[in-house]
Amino acid sequence: MTVSTELAARLYRLMWEVRTFELIAADRYREGDLPGFIHLSLGQEACAVGACAALGAGDFITSTHRGHGHCLAKGADPRLMMAELFAKSAGYGKGRGGSMHIADVAMGVLGANGIVGQSLGLGTGAALSLQIRKEPHCVVAFFGEGASGTGIAHEAMNMAAIWKLPIVFFCEANRYAELSPYAVHVSVERIADRAAAYGFPGVTVDGEDVLAVHAAVTEAAERARAGGGPTLIEARTYRWHGHYEGDPQVYKTQAERDTGTDFDPILRFERQGAGGLPADALSGLRVEAEARIREAAEWAAGLQSPPASAIGEDVYAG
Repeated sequence: MTVSTELAARLYRLMWEVRTFELIAADRYREGDLPGFIHLSLGQEACAVGACAALGAGDFITSTHRGHGHCLAKGADPRLMMAELFAKSAGYGKGRGGSMHIADVAMGVLGANGIVGQSLGLGTGAALSLQIRKEPHCVVAFFGEGASGTGIAHEAMNMAAIWKLPIVFFCEANRYAELSPYAVHVSVERIADRAAAYGFPGVTVDGEDVLAVHAAVTEAAERARAGGGPTLIEARTYRWHGHYEGDPQVYKTQAERDTGTDFDPILRFERQGAGGLPADALSGLRVEAEARIREAAEWAAGLQSPPASAIGEDVYAG
């Protein structure tokens, strides 16, 4: 696939921003600086970046508990994201929602959430709203193969098909649903095959190939905006880390634990020629991306923690 150097640079820089954000979050969590649980998308950078790069300012996404990459790729502020992870009041949710509840409606990020499968329902509602208001935009609802068997997934896809809603259902099939390997909980070889039951296209793409992801979402989004209805995209990818940070990953074989980083979408992009970008340009983009995320983490870490009195805020109206 031929891409402009401008798009190639954007894809590469964003993948490094997502990678760096997740690596710093992992380090800070191990150091005890981040409360609660965090779920990282290391190894899945091409899915978030390739998909969101196909969207415009008026398009929306709904995300999952593993949503840092989606939010960053759609334009969320890494400073406010880091502040939320550090439980600081400057964060997107005043430090109260944490890693799994980041939203930036102004940027089209309708929210990550910790309830498996809910991104499909939220996305379908947003798509219905766009249709009713006759706005020429679409929604991408991210979910994992673990959510593909939930009731709301089937209800959302059926409803979206009946009403030809402008939505792209994007499954990041990363081989594991929480602590269960794919074959244990999915009855079909390909999630995309399920689209046939609803009468709309189902497409399987290499989720480690950012260009393939971008092309598939571009086509599906254009179809959705034009009134053609939903598409189900299954991106086959690999989750480097466990379900959560600290997960012992006993459900993986030793070989799987040792070779996870062999599936590297950034390295794949470089080997594909990186859209013709020279090595010095790639190096500069990586430095720029890493610096932006490091600065965000340092800024958030230096903020004052909210006072104990803040616990009573936003509990009751008025």
